[in-house]
Amino acid sequence: MEELLKMRGISKSFARNRVLQGVDFDVRAGEVHALLGENGAGKSTLVKILGGIYRPDEGEIYVCGERAGFTNVLEAQRAGVSILHQELMLMPHLSIAENIFMGRELGGALGVLDKRAQEKRAQELLADFGLDFKSSTRLEALTIAQQQMVEIIRAISFNAKVIAMDEPTSSLSEHEAERLFELIRSLKEKGVGIIFISHRLGDIFELSDRITVLRDGVAVGTLETKETNEDELIRLMVGRDITQYYAVAAGRKVSDEVVMEVEHLSDGHMAKDVSFTLHRGEILGVSGLVGAGRSEAAQCIFGLRRRRAGTVAIHGKAVEFRSPGEAIKGGVGYVCEDRKKEGLFLKQDVRFNTSINVLGRFLRSLRYKRAGEEELAARYVEKLQTKVTGTNQCVGFLSGGNQQKVLISRWLASTDDILLLDEPTRGVDVKTKQDIYALMGELTASGMSIVFISSELAELINVCDRIMVMSDGKTTGVLNRGEFDQETIMQLATLEFRRKAEGE
Repeated sequence: MEELLKMRGISKSFARNRVLQGVDFDVRAGEVHALLGENGAGKSTLVKILGGIYRPDEGEIYVCGERAGFTNVLEAQRAGVSILHQELMLMPHLSIAENIFMGRELGGALGVLDKRAQEKRAQELLADFGLDFKSSTRLEALTIAQQQMVEIIRAISFNAKVIAMDEPTSSLSEHEAERLFELIRSLKEKGVGIIFISHRLGDIFELSDRITVLRDGVAVGTLETKETNEDELIRLMVGRDITQYYAVAAGRKVSDEVVMEVEHLSDGHMAKDVSFTLHRGEILGVSGLVGAGRSEAAQCIFGLRRRRAGTVAIHGKAVEFRSPGEAIKGGVGYVCEDRKKEGLFLKQDVRFNTSINVLGRFLRSLRYKRAGEEELAARYVEKLQTKVTGTNQCVGFLSGGNQQKVLISRWLASTDDILLLDEPTRGVDVKTKQDIYALMGELTASGMSIVFISSELAELINVCDRIMVMSDGKTTGVLNRGEFDQETIMQLATLEFRRKAEGE
């Protein structure tokens, strides 16, 4: 099999922080080579070196046998290397077509932009991927998942020999992810080499031919996918066995006490008819396809969206939070889905991000008690085992998993009653996921109640006490633990769409 890419002895440091050390990596024609490792292991740095964003301190890169030393992204693209980054690299105020062809616009004979031809070609690419919205649509009108699909189309439209995909399924539903997998398989058949980075081990086993594991900037093993298993990969990633991946606190029991009751909740748009009860000490999972209204329902409860209909009662008392501040006073916390855009102050430090919701505790008689604030932040750094150099470290420089721990810390400092978790394990590494599962178990064992929104059925089935399923903005079923299985959940998740298709 032809070797499309060869990276040898790649090393990279930022100041005194050694991120990569002597990494060897290669990609063959028509294969998916997965790159696996915890957050901070060096995966994204290696891809950015390949894509011309960073230059290595040491090492060599060969593309199709030719020595390459990219100094910018355009050089990499011209050599046949295309990168799909974890963070969207798009312009929301431009159309879909303009985003796809950004920097390489289609022109006529006189070099003038041919907008019609560009939109026509973009429409063809959308159709190839099974997307039915118009290429002239402004990107900001799309959901996060749809924007991710446009990013994927942009990446593959360069006719690249090697395509690196950094967490491409992190914002996609299972149905949308399967569309991507079909596309990746068709690219393989055409001889394209794919570098696939994901924390979802199921995706890696479904797609990849080989797996290289990075740990602390070092390649600790390259394995044939069909000859390995999850336990071996986890051991390579973290350097030890994880015997109870989905472990929650032993002996925890769910009380009969209802702490929150939601009836026929609607925001008049995405959340249409949502009803459920939450018990003390319970982890209530929320499942559904992208667009089912899961996040919108949580935001409506928390005061981020206006409630148009329905009721919410906490400890038997009807409430209607008109702002997050009122929800916090009512004992409710909300860890949002998009931690970077909506959750964290990326230019502020760990201390600020942890204490901002409860800053009033440290202001007495016009005096600011910084020591108390620092003690609070340090306590949660220790509790969640967040990897930081100190509470004064800028959150923007932390790995995704550690950023998520800081965000969760903020809400744990705000409430010990009800916590709404919206995709808390998205885009974080295996060890951080396990830490979050264990923390959820500890919190509910001590009496906190959790609503856990997730697109990963495996974690819902293994972690939750009950699972509420939503379809097209409505609650279509609530399952007890003995009733959990993927087929039942998916039937309920598509129920409203099937009803519409049948004309009910």
